Parts: sequence; structure tokens; C-alpha cells
Amino acid sequence: MSCIRRGWQARARVAARGLAAVALALFSTTAAQAQPSGASGFPARPVRIIPYGPGGSPIDLLARAYAEQLRQAWGQPVVVDPKPGASGILAADAVAKAPPDGYTLLITLQTTHINNPILHDKLPYDAARDFQPLSQLAIGSGPVLVAAASAPYSNLAELAAYAKKHPSLTYGTWGTGTIAHLFGELLRHEAIPGLIHVPYKTESIAHQDMEAGRLDLAWANPGTARNMSQAGKMKVLGVPGRQRAPILAAVPTFLEQGFKGFELEGWIGAYAPAGIPPAVRDRLVASLQAATRTDDVRTRIVDIGFQPVANRPDEFTANARADYARFKQLVDAAGVTLKN
Repeated sequence: MSCIRRGWQARARVAARGLAAVALALFSTTAAQAQPSGASGFPARPVRIIPYGPGGSPIDLLARAYAEQLRQAWGQPVVVDPKPGASGILAADAVAKAPPDGYTLLITLQTTHINNPILHDKLPYDAARDFQPLSQLAIGSGPVLVAAASAPYSNLAELAAYAKKHPSLTYGTWGTGTIAHLFGELLRHEAIPGLIHVPYKTESIAHQDMEAGRLDLAWANPGTARNMSQAGKMKVLGVPGRQRAPILAAVPTFLEQGFKGFELEGWIGAYAPAGIPPAVRDRLVASLQAATRTDDVRTRIVDIGFQPVANRPDEFTANARADYARFKQLVDAAGVTLKN
């Protein structure tokens, strides 16, 4: 009996160990399924996106479209926290100084990482050192030159002829050092010497002054220009870039009208603070790329005059380096100098 009992007890211990192993495997599988995807479990709490531009601006609205797609993908709140003004310096600096954990992101125009480093000898952030490039989300023609619907000129040649008889025309932008400012100064340098730059905090305020007759010209996002021209509130005089903007296909480019140097394209990019963990970086890049493929985000990008890209960090970095040299040429040609 003792041998039988010992054999039974041994078999019972083996069976118990087997059941325990099965239970542990089932628990581990369930726990793994409960964890957010990504090696680091990111994100485990709300994520903040800081866009370059005020609330209601094209970049702010695009950031909100991304935020909604990321919220759905991650199951975590994604808060949009605009920091307008100072040509994007405030927004970029806030992200540069955020903890490098991936919970604070920047969606911005090239102004913060190309224009500002070229034009300012002192910045509170280092564009190359303080950021992790994530993705170049979209590329576009850049801002277009607009006038009030009642203006006595409808193209660049008519504007140049008018300016000879009416010097000291004013043009509005959404900030000193922006691509709109550079294009305006290039136009002043090459064709209309009397142009006077009037910087505003937002694009919309400049347009309001132009419609009210307090400003002669302004620069506008292509999407805004299309909507305002269709509403009969402004006319588009010219489009920069190498080719016509798809949403303004009837408007000739500067080059088509005989004005060279405006072929540079603008872009929208996403950054995180430098030093984020590689697993978090990869999760952010994949999520941004997936969001860009959604109908909502793609429609939003096209509506503001850009084309979706959503490339990899290495491609983004290479493009930005090439653009730095192109923008430097534009700054030199436009004769723009700034002092801090």
C-alpha cells in the first residue's frame, strides 16, 4: 500500500505542477493582452500635442484631427494645447523642455526648425539637439499672396505696375521670420521695393485688416485663400512652389508670372523631445503614419493646400537638412536680417 500511495502522490504532484503551469500561461497571456501595444506600454496616460499656431488656425485644426485618430488608436486622451506667437518659438521651446518620455509632441511648420535657426542668433531651444524628429507629415506650396476682392490688381504684373504709382504698399504675415515674411521680402527685393512688412499674431487678423482697407496685401494658407476667394472676400495673386496648388489650380505660380525664387515648398512636421526611448519613438512614428492614412486626416491636409507624406525619422531629417540650405538661400536673396 505504501508503494501505491507514494506513486499516487507523485502523480498528483506532477498533475498539480501541470495545472499550475497552464494557469500561469493563461494568466500571462491575459495580462499581455491587457497591456497597451509597444514594448514600453506607451501611452499609459494622456498625451499632449502643442501645435504651432493659435486655436482655430490650420495647423491647430490639423493637430486636432491627429489627436482624435491617436485617441482612438491608443485608448488614451490626446490634448491639443496651442502656444501661438513668436513665430513658433514658444511652442517649440515648450516641447524642447518637456520630459523626454513621448507624452509631449510638437506639430509645426518648418519655421520653428529651419527659418528661426537661420534668422535668430539666439533661441531658447536648439533645433538640432533638443528634438527627436518623428515624421514629415505633409508638404505643400507654402503661403499664397492675396489681396482684397476690391483691389485694383488681380495678378503680379498688375500689382507691380500699381506699386510704381503707389509706393509703400503694406503686406501682412503671421510673424517675423515666417516663410510668408521671407517671400514678402523677396518680392520687395526683386520687384516691388516699396513693400512694407506688417507682422500680426495670426493670419486671420491680417486678413481682417486687409478686408477693412487697413492693409494692402497679405499672405494666406492655400486652403484659407480658396475659401475666402470663393466667398468673394479676397483674390489670389500668385502661388509659390514648383507647380500650381491643386486646390487653387486656376491661379498661376509666381514662376509662371515671371517671378523667380519662390519655388521653395513648405512642410508640416511632428517632433518629440530629444532622448525619448526608441520603443516610444517607434510607436509614435507608426501611429502618426497610420493616422495620416485615415480619410479624416488626409482630407484635412489637402484642404489646407498640402499633400500627405508621413515619412520616417531618417527621411524627415535628410529633407530638413536639404531645406535648411534652400531656406538660407532664400533668406540671403530676400535680404532679411533679424536681431534678438
